[in-house]
Amino acid sequence: MTEPAAVGTQSGGRLEALLRAGEFVVTAETSPPDAAAPGPVLARAGCLKGLADAVNVTDGAGARTHMSALAAAAILAREGIEPVLQFTVRDRNRMALQADLLGAAALGIPNVLCLHGDDPKNGDQPEAKPVYDIDSRMLMATARRLREDGTLPSGRAVEPRPRLFIGCADLPVDPKPGWAPTGLAAKLDAGADFVQTQYCFDLALLRRYLARLEAEGLLQRCFLLVGLGPIASAKSARWMNEHLFGVHIPAPIVRRLEAAKDQGAEGRRICVELLQAAMEIPGVAGAHLMAPHQEAAIAAVIAESGLLKKRRAA
Repeated sequence: MTEPAAVGTQSGGRLEALLRAGEFVVTAETSPPDAAAPGPVLARAGCLKGLADAVNVTDGAGARTHMSALAAAAILAREGIEPVLQFTVRDRNRMALQADLLGAAALGIPNVLCLHGDDPKNGDQPEAKPVYDIDSRMLMATARRLREDGTLPSGRAVEPRPRLFIGCADLPVDPKPGWAPTGLAAKLDAGADFVQTQYCFDLALLRRYLARLEAEGLLQRCFLLVGLGPIASAKSARWMNEHLFGVHIPAPIVRRLEAAKDQGAEGRRICVELLQAAMEIPGVAGAHLMAPHQEAAIAAVIAESGLLKKRRAA
């Protein structure tokens, strides 16, 4: 196996090095706490150290205020947990976003994920005014310009330039005749290096989606991490089907959860099986595991999947 440190990267991060070495990676996700101290950040996400290759830090998920994602990501980085810092364009104008990109790199955060952000009307302060000065693609283009040209959009030079691995999100869909992945193509054109998808529990659909990306030449241009996660219960599965846009948990999975004595344990087993299957699908570079406030369950899934043993044995 190629040692990650020996593989050239733009960010200097472990996630990028593993992907460029051809390793199947697993990223996880955590939400910053409602706290003003580092302890709760580590209490929530510390279980992922040594298991997840990187940990996403959400940015005001659900349009609710939490500890700043930048601060939480810096706390993780200081403790040896590589973060993927999510940036939404909802709350800050372009100047503030540019400043935070530079700040993230200065704090040792190598990975950024550029997102639109949830509508404030759906949060707990619906009177808040969104910014949306730029869109997520413009943020990706800004990050790439800073990394590759070392200049701000104004033309002013930045030295040293930030070393960043740039990510975007996508929604796996069942491609209908005539469908084209124009949205993802635009994000890659803007500067995205890797893609983390929304939940995809239907592997047959995933294969059809990947085949269309392959036909369009997009899989050769990025590293795609499919979204998975441990489902807490059949009730949670039904809620996800009804309320999460674009998410479909197949009926056999829901029935399997309903029949289980311990639905949480069964949800973890299902996730392990899906993760192991995803490792064998061409075009899938890794998995992104999500489950709100279930970091311990995600850690258990990674450990039980055998991924790390397989990597060490290679």
